[in-house]
Amino acid sequence: MAYETPATRRPLVLAQWLFGMALVSWRYLWQITPLHRSEEAGDASDLPPELPAELVDENCQMLADGTGPLYHRTFSVRIVDNELDAAGLMAAVMADMNQALPREVARVHRTRGEGEALGLGDELVVRMPGPWNAPVRVVACRPTSFHLLTLRGHLEAGQIEFRARPEGDGLRFEIEAWARPSSMLVHLLYSRARLAKEMQLNMWVRFCLHAASVARGRADDGVRIRTRTSAVTS
Repeated sequence: MAYETPATRRPLVLAQWLFGMALVSWRYLWQITPLHRSEEAGDASDLPPELPAELVDENCQMLADGTGPLYHRTFSVRIVDNELDAAGLMAAVMADMNQALPREVARVHRTRGEGEALGLGDELVVRMPGPWNAPVRVVACRPTSFHLLTLRGHLEAGQIEFRARPEGDGLRFEIEAWARPSSMLVHLLYSRARLAKEMQLNMWVRFCLHAASVARGRADDGVRIRTRTSAVTS
């Protein structure tokens, strides 16, 4: 019997990563959803919120552990004709994030915690078709939002929040991220080549669109993406 080693796995992992990137890039090129993008300089106001001390330990990958500038990004979609309200939508997402993730890009698995929905201290790993996975910990959980912190081994160092709220006769669903690349290699792919940055944008855009489907509604006027880049990291 042939045993798989890290050396023999590396070509397969690279092939999966390249295939995933190619598929995401192809779908992105054919994206017909309007994307309203803005990029601007950031400042100290772009730092992430304070975290509960009891949920932070040596396994956490904090903003200070990253490399390069801080990227503060918000992805937002207005949902109309929805059957679920904000709490109903977020309950569905917290019960199974895979409903909203693009299947060929990432899948979420819970590695710590019990129960149907997410809870404080639960840990998840986002498995992607590449050389990195993305472990995170739940550090805040409310009826209409949940907040994740990156753990060691994640592509990024920082935090991300998913939330929904009523807006007129519909909903507003948002993903807000405060993060830096975790290493110089990721920094090069993200900040210099912009490859990882565009792949991430495409993934969260599609998450927003899928959230509209989970709410049994439809996206109105595309997805808004705001990026603020700052040298202030603490």
